[in-house]
Amino acid sequence: LVDAAPAARLAAVPEAPAAHVGLAPTGAEDVVIPLTGIRKTIADKLSRSRREIPEVTIWVDVDATALLETRAAINAASPDAPVSILALLARICLSGLRRFPQLNAHVDTEGQRIVQSAGVHLGIAAQTDRGLLVPVLRDAQRLTTRELAAELAATTAAARAGTLPPARLTGGTFTLNNYGVFGVDGSTPIINHPEAALLGVGRIVDKPWVVDGQLAVRKVTQLSLTFDHRVCDGGVAGGFLRHVADCVEQPALLVANV
Repeated sequence: LVDAAPAARLAAVPEAPAAHVGLAPTGAEDVVIPLTGIRKTIADKLSRSRREIPEVTIWVDVDATALLETRAAINAASPDAPVSILALLARICLSGLRRFPQLNAHVDTEGQRIVQSAGVHLGIAAQTDRGLLVPVLRDAQRLTTRELAAELAATTAAARAGTLPPARLTGGTFTLNNYGVFGVDGSTPIINHPEAALLGVGRIVDKPWVVDGQLAVRKVTQLSLTFDHRVCDGGVAGGFLRHVADCVEQPALLVANV
């Protein structure tokens, strides 16, 4: 004989609503923010990125002292057209993508193919009052470093003012994210879907560093590269990040490669 009582007892226990499992009840003094508008767009895009892209993050600490000195020399020579550190980092990224075009790409899941873009449409992550936006500089590889600096300044200002047209916020192929402006050293960024890679830059701070066997105080930052493992393996990603790091530490290498 089969005892039906256990089954009956189990059936008598009501199922909790799945949507509220583990959630504390909303109190009268809680702040409730509807997930709508730009906030919903950002949430959907980031969730899709994490859901679809098998991402990997690698990082390296670099001595940026020479890069800061190079920027100071450039701006001393032409103070009327200053060049930002972000513009120099963008120039270095463009040099790296020329050597490692696998990262300037996206995966077409429907067509089951990887598409490497001929031009670098460089996205620049910018925090605004409307949320995190990524304005795009189309065909950035065609711009000189001074042109990059001017375009970056104008584009980020327009993004923060809310005057960029929607077309300037889509179509990127690679993103540069300077989260060091928030006073943090490192991050594991989420790729800006459907791109294949993102370079993050931490704050530049004084740290002890070994130079020619001697301990010195240098300007050090951390670079992190998050990439889609479907478009390449660690050799390509590591090669790109090492190229970027070498150009930061020795800007003469950048001149030799542009």
